[in-house]
Amino acid sequence: MNLKILSRNAHLYSTKRLVEVGLQRGHSVEVVDPLKCDLIIQKKNPTVYYKGRHLDTTDAIIPRIGTSITYYGTAVVRQFQMMGAFTTTTSDSLIKSRDKLRSLQILSKCKLGLPKTIFTNYSRDVKEAIQHVGGAPLVIKLLEGTQGLGVVLAETENAAESVIEAFNGLEARVIVQEYIKEAQGADLRAFVVDGKIVGAMKRQAKEGEFRSNLHRGGTARIIRLSEAEQYAAIKAAEAMGLGVAGVDMLQSDRGPLILEVNSSPGLEGIERATGTDIATAIISYIERNI
Repeated sequence: MNLKILSRNAHLYSTKRLVEVGLQRGHSVEVVDPLKCDLIIQKKNPTVYYKGRHLDTTDAIIPRIGTSITYYGTAVVRQFQMMGAFTTTTSDSLIKSRDKLRSLQILSKCKLGLPKTIFTNYSRDVKEAIQHVGGAPLVIKLLEGTQGLGVVLAETENAAESVIEAFNGLEARVIVQEYIKEAQGADLRAFVVDGKIVGAMKRQAKEGEFRSNLHRGGTARIIRLSEAEQYAAIKAAEAMGLGVAGVDMLQSDRGPLILEVNSSPGLEGIERATGTDIATAIISYIERNI
């Protein structure tokens, strides 16, 4: 199988692991920088031109598209799809998952648990928006934030008003969510491949921090998900149309609440926390579909 991994950095842990497993299983594997791809669009034989050659013999791709290059990255994925290549993440599912507001609306339609959320068009009635999610403390998130960046915990209503008004003044789109106190600064990451959970970990924020992201100094350990948590993770990945997904959830008194469905989840944290070979699960998924 001729496999391409769309990644801007061949030295990242996730990219290296996928290359390693692909080669071990006898495939031809190449890391392709999506920003250096030229897309040749024509009536017959659309192709991708990369470093002086056409990538017409590609059987499958694994998109590792960063948020900052979503627009061009999804165009490259779409081009490979037009060429008949299998992809672990389609361009449409990538676009849906990157739009936090749209994602929440899709998950809500599927009757999945979510923290109560409000989104307004730079409303001047900030007090009312705060009351819609039950008052302070509450969480304010930039729609374009990643890895815990652009996420603020407002402890009081005055602080919440100040932060929301500041973002509104900058015309920065935000969502406001209720704070789930019983989660105690922890969340769950379920790794879903081809409709099955292949690994799960519980991430705990460091002392004095409410964001549990490993990039923010959080710690992780293996966890066994409840049936409700398994169902929520699998259903969320399915709703977003993702063959490979990292589903982030909170444990609450009313069951699992989904925070986000990540279309390019990193492998390092979960492989080290759980000892599970996630990279092999992804390559095996591709093999079953080629």
